[in-house]
Amino acid sequence: MGRVAVAAGVICAATVVAATAYIIRRRVRYSSGRVKAMEIAKDFEEDCATSFSKLKHVADAMTVEMHAGLASEGGSKLKMLISYVDNLPTGDEKGLFYALDLGGTNFRVLRIQLGGRDGRIVNQEFVEVSIPPNLMVKNTDALFDYIATELAKFVAQEGPGFHLPPGRQRELGFTFSFPVMQTSISSGNLIKWTKGFSIDDMIGRDVVAELAKAMERKGVDMRVSALVNDTIGTLAGGRYFNKDVVIAVILGTGSNAAYVERAQAIPKWQGLLPKSGDMVINMEWGNFRSSHLPITEYDRAMDIESLNPGEQIFEKLVSGMYLGEIVRRVLLRMAEEAAFFGATVPSKLKIPFILRTPDVSSMHHDTSVNLKVVGIKMKEILGISDTPLKMRKMVAQLCNIVATRGARLAAAAIYGVLKKMGRDTIQPGENQKTVIAMDGGLFEHYHEYSKCLETTLRELVGDHVSEYLFIEHANDGSGIGAALLAASHSQYHGMEES
Repeated sequence: MGRVAVAAGVICAATVVAATAYIIRRRVRYSSGRVKAMEIAKDFEEDCATSFSKLKHVADAMTVEMHAGLASEGGSKLKMLISYVDNLPTGDEKGLFYALDLGGTNFRVLRIQLGGRDGRIVNQEFVEVSIPPNLMVKNTDALFDYIATELAKFVAQEGPGFHLPPGRQRELGFTFSFPVMQTSISSGNLIKWTKGFSIDDMIGRDVVAELAKAMERKGVDMRVSALVNDTIGTLAGGRYFNKDVVIAVILGTGSNAAYVERAQAIPKWQGLLPKSGDMVINMEWGNFRSSHLPITEYDRAMDIESLNPGEQIFEKLVSGMYLGEIVRRVLLRMAEEAAFFGATVPSKLKIPFILRTPDVSSMHHDTSVNLKVVGIKMKEILGISDTPLKMRKMVAQLCNIVATRGARLAAAAIYGVLKKMGRDTIQPGENQKTVIAMDGGLFEHYHEYSKCLETTLRELVGDHVSEYLFIEHANDGSGIGAALLAASHSQYHGMEES
């Protein structure tokens, strides 16, 4: 009996020792894994650093590339495209006008009734439509037929609050937010796709002509009187309400900027100088690149695997299409090399673009004590249910790193534009205001991002210039702006509305 008790005691002791050893090994593995994860995060943060001096260098590089792009076609990674918009809206425009805003995974159709300087925008309606993913990579006819069908539905719902004078054709401003070589105010050939679109048979073709053919096929009697980029539409919409708006910036799925340039400062301009003396330039700054940009190994890997490797480098650092994907790639490295989420790498974490920027924004904005939102997002999106507070804090930190880098680089780019325009300084006795019209879901909804951008821009320009610098959110600027440009370039322009 005594021997049995001793044996049992030995077995129990051995079991306790084994269990203790297992727990210790597990804690050691967790501790070493956590240390490794912290090292990965620290290295990533250092690689993403945007010091004041680095931002100054980025701004200077932007200014240099702007000059080069204005001097000749192909002279810079910045296209610096001539828009043929030399007169922005004045507020005198009247009538019913439509706008089609195609610039990402959704498109919008809008109609506005303009009442002139006294009435301004009398009435407006819009509808937003998602584009099926397969149509983003299919063919030209399939995409534009789908758009024309939705446009026909919208026109059919035109109510009594909108009035088209008898005998007149409906007119539309087409905001097409992809690189286009503009040949007139109402024609332009697609240079390349961005933002996840890849329809090869459309490259080099006139986007207005393709839309017009699709509208004819679908029985829509409408004339496209202005082809604009979303940034130019935002600039026009901003100017309609504020005469001091001279720059527009889009920060949404993608990113771009447009500004008012002196026509005589465009060496590649071949035509007669416009009477206004000004010309709106579509920068296509998403393709900006510089050795001063803080590009990490995660950015390089994402670029290589993208639909447009080697292109839109700046856009991939600052825009809403990519911020969530960068965070995912860092988390995947932590999972693979530091067992950050346990012995098994979560399968959903391996899916590209499963973590979207709106999710990153929600986690970044989580102010709860236990970071409840971070935990919910990790479970719902990535299937990771066991997320201790330290893990949640690490995830939130990564969101902050990626958003801060993007916002500060966007601010540096804007500062570069201000330098090119000579608006980075204020001469004694001057009181010229500079207003920047901003649009896009990233700027509108990711408040930490937009707040960081504005703070950084004011840091770059200094206190004195900041007093004359204003940022306005041009809500739906691309839609309203396109309709306004359709009005100012109407075939009935100058005729009294009957």
